[in-house]
Amino acid sequence: MRVEVLFFEGCPNHAETVQRLKEVLKEVGVGAQIAEIAVPDAETARVVGFLGSPTIRIDGFDVEPAARASREFGMMCRTYLAGGKRQAIPSREMIRAALREEASAN
Repeated sequence: MRVEVLFFEGCPNHAETVQRLKEVLKEVGVGAQIAEIAVPDAETARVVGFLGSPTIRIDGFDVEPAARASREFGMMCRTYLAGGKRQAIPSREMIRAALREEASAN
């Protein structure tokens, strides 16, 4: 399983997102390594499909299903919709659901 966190340098939510991701991976018993990928500029953001910082992808799929069709790429802070509210990092449940979805697809 490929697990990536895309971010831009100086993102205030990068470290907390990586920590939460590590905790959830441990909780569900997935030993995947996390690739932290710095996105340096707007052109790279467009090329890699960067929806903002931080972005978590599991085997290339965004952890937020509703965001997968988005084409609003760029160098901005990202928010995630959970429980009807916007949050700066994805919820534990969103990460768990994405891991379950990918595990069932393989």
